[in-house]
Amino acid sequence: QVQLVESGGGLVQAGGSLRLSCAASGSIFSINAMGWYRQAPGKQRELVATITSGGSTNYADSVKGRFTISRDSAKNTVYLRMNSLKPEDTAVYYCSADIISGNYYYTEKDYWGLGTQVTVSS
Repeated sequence: QVQLVESGGGLVQAGGSLRLSCAASGSIFSINAMGWYRQAPGKQRELVATITSGGSTNYADSVKGRFTISRDSAKNTVYLRMNSLKPEDTAVYYCSADIISGNYYYTEKDYWGLGTQVTVSS
């Protein structure tokens, strides 16, 4: 079994910063791309940022220059540093990872965490 567990969400004032973490655990052979998505009330889930196993990153236009995604492959962990937060960043943030796992044979699957709430007050 593979699990993704997010942490680091909370309540912050506009202009503030937060750092989210997402740790993958279980019978992991390797992790390809990892990413962060968010879903605000009444809206569809949207991509925030992704990072490949080689370190290439991609960001939504709305967060470019404010958010930074990074990963620690030794810890199977991905981070999202969020600066200059705005009220419109308020959402549940989800971690996702493309993971190859198994003990005797391997399968590749996208896994999701349960999410962490980020609330930015004006």
